[in-house]
Amino acid sequence: MPSPPEDWLKAESPLPCFIRKYQLDSAAQLTLLIALAPHLQPDFFERTIMTQLPQAGDYPQIGGWRGKSFRGFLPTGETVLFILGSHQLSQRLLLQQIFSEEHPFARDRVLYLEPPPEGEPMMSGKLVMTQDYIDLFTQGELSRPHFSLDFPAQLITTEMEWEDLVLNSQTLQQIRDLEAWITHGATILYDWGMKRKLKLGYRALFYGPPGTGKTLTASLLGKYTGKDVYKVDLSMVVSKFIGETEKNLANLFMKAESKDWILFFDEADALFGKRTNVRDAHDKYANQEVSYLLQRVENYDGLVILSSNFKSNIDEAFLRRFQSLIQFPIPNAKERSQLWHIAFPSQVKLTQDIDLTELANTYEMSGSDIMNVVQHCCLQVLQGSYTAINQEILLKAIKREFSKAGKIL
Repeated sequence: MPSPPEDWLKAESPLPCFIRKYQLDSAAQLTLLIALAPHLQPDFFERTIMTQLPQAGDYPQIGGWRGKSFRGFLPTGETVLFILGSHQLSQRLLLQQIFSEEHPFARDRVLYLEPPPEGEPMMSGKLVMTQDYIDLFTQGELSRPHFSLDFPAQLITTEMEWEDLVLNSQTLQQIRDLEAWITHGATILYDWGMKRKLKLGYRALFYGPPGTGKTLTASLLGKYTGKDVYKVDLSMVVSKFIGETEKNLANLFMKAESKDWILFFDEADALFGKRTNVRDAHDKYANQEVSYLLQRVENYDGLVILSSNFKSNIDEAFLRRFQSLIQFPIPNAKERSQLWHIAFPSQVKLTQDIDLTELANTYEMSGSDIMNVVQHCCLQVLQGSYTAINQEILLKAIKREFSKAGKIL
């Protein structure tokens, strides 16, 4: 079997770095190159085949297929076996291990064989390298997925800092513990040998009223640990058609697997709610969806955060498997005072009749409510109606916010 030249493995470009990281043998290295070749030189296999086999004819042992738009030769599993194993049966059987589920290629979704039509040999399947790794090896970095039906999640970021997050001390300590796991979890699992005793990944539930900082906390955890945070759009995941919800979830988790992303399921009750007594077929399949999701969340190797208004809405089977249950309560008067004092931009003046501490003691509001009030007041100033924010503007904005929630001031 041919071997790649050794000197190129010393380079610091993504492909050699990847090979060194996973300590890939010669067969795996060449399989990578075979899968990557059509993306670098469209006529590579055509020229090679013509050089080695100049006589016209059909050579089924080489494998290969033609795409709908791509007119060149595209490799299959048979192509890999032919190039690396020739006609040696023992070598061909050994090479098939490259496509096993235990190999880093499958485990990290680097490349795979597309299942062939039923009844056809497995190795006749198309050799496919995922777009993430095509981008890594050709552009220098893994591409971020685009929001779509195949990946119904959006990257969320924030320009805010930990200092902008006002929570009680118990909640903050639980968040710090969660941050510690994100930072040091790999050390516990791999360096300290706990992988055989602990499940991979981490599962957390954020619960509390809207506007209390759950989404902001998820964004800050990603920001300060260097992880991408993807907020899952459940409206695109949940389907009324039988089997579609599971299919959508499978696509989502497959894309996220081994990427070290944080998956954030906001308003998770719609998908992670309690199972019901089976009264009809709809209940049966709804319960199957919850059971399937429980399995996928348990097997995900990164951090999964569920967000809900009420802990009691989440199925108990999920709660038993969560490492963290973190409550985000409505801020108390002291915390509301902190929020009021840091909420206004420095460019805006407040008149002397405003007592922010008194406002905090009088009106029970979430951090989101307070920011909505501040935004409305700032707009009033920018419209030219006022030169500064006074008590009258502030109280009107508070009343407006309360009315939105159906509350009487």
